[in-house]
Amino acid sequence: MADLPLAVGPAMITTGRSTVCPSTSPDLVCFTDMDSVLTLITNPLERRLGVLDIDTARQALETLGAQTAPADWLSVDEAADVEFFDLDAKAAQAAAAQALKNEAIDVIAQSTLRRKKKLIIADMDSTIVAGETLDELAEFAGLKDQIAALTERAMNGEMGFTEALKTRVAMLEGLSEDFLESTMKRVQLNPGANTLIATMRTAGAFTALISGGFSFFTDRVREDVGFHMSLGNKLDIAHGKLTGHVVPPVVNKDTKLEMLTDMAAQQGLGMGDTFAIGDGANDVPMLMAAGMGVAYRGHPVAREKARACLNHADLSGALFIQGYHRDEFAA
Repeated sequence: MADLPLAVGPAMITTGRSTVCPSTSPDLVCFTDMDSVLTLITNPLERRLGVLDIDTARQALETLGAQTAPADWLSVDEAADVEFFDLDAKAAQAAAAQALKNEAIDVIAQSTLRRKKKLIIADMDSTIVAGETLDELAEFAGLKDQIAALTERAMNGEMGFTEALKTRVAMLEGLSEDFLESTMKRVQLNPGANTLIATMRTAGAFTALISGGFSFFTDRVREDVGFHMSLGNKLDIAHGKLTGHVVPPVVNKDTKLEMLTDMAAQQGLGMGDTFAIGDGANDVPMLMAAGMGVAYRGHPVAREKARACLNHADLSGALFIQGYHRDEFAA
C-alpha cells in the first residue's frame, strides 16, 4: 500500500506506523503499511516450538529486508508471534514456510489489523468432527468404501458436491433411520473444537456450524460444542427408512458463502472481521471470502486456496492465528 500523506498536527495519535514525509513542513505525516505478524504454531504431541525455529523464521524475513521484533510467546513451546515491518505478509509467509519446510510447524503471516474476528463459520465433517458422518452412516449399509471414495472425489473438487451428495444418499435408500443415532454415537470431536468456539463466544464472536452434511448431526454437534446456530442438509425419511433423497435446497459451497456474507451483514461486520475454517472443495469459496480462511488438515484444493493452513496444530491453532494467548482460552 502506498504511503498516504495527511497534513496533521504534532499532537495527532495514530494506531499504525508513521514517518515524517520529505517536506518543508515537519508536521506532514505519512502512514505506512499496517504492522504485520508472523505466527508459528506446533502440535505439542509432534514437537515443541523452539527459539531456533523462531530465529530461522526471523532470518528468512530479514533476508528479504523486513524488520522484526522479539518473539511474543502465545503458548510456551507451542506458539509464538513475531511482528515485522517492510515486507508483504504473503511474501513473509512463503519465506518462513520455505525456511521451516522440513519442520512440523504451521506458518501464518497477516496484518495485525482486526486480527481477532467477530464471526466464525466452521465446516463440520473432518473439521469440527473427525471423519465424515455420511461415510460412517454408510458402514451400516455395508457401503462405506464405495461412498467414501465418492466423498474423497467431492472433497478434492473432482466431482460436483451436489451430484456426489445425491449419488451417495441414493445408495442408502431403505436404510433404517435408527442407524443415524448409532452413527452419532461414533462421532468424535477434533481436539480443540470446544476451546475454539467457547473462547470466541466468550470474546463476543458469533459462531456458526454450516455443513454439507446432515442436520441430524449438525444439530447435535452444535449443542455439544456450543455454536450459536447450525445448518445442514436434511435427509428425507419415510416410514422409518431413508428414501434415498435429500430434502431441497441442498446446502453446498454457494450456501456456505451466502451464509458467511449474510451473517456478516446481519452482525454489522465487514468481511475483514470474519473467520472461516474447513477442509474441502466445498469450503473453498467461503475460505477465500473470509477475512481469515483456514484449511484444517485440508485437501490439496483447500490448502491451495485458503489464506492459512493448520496441518499440524489442533483446532486451538485457530485461536493462536487470531493472537489469543493460551491463558486467554476459555475452559
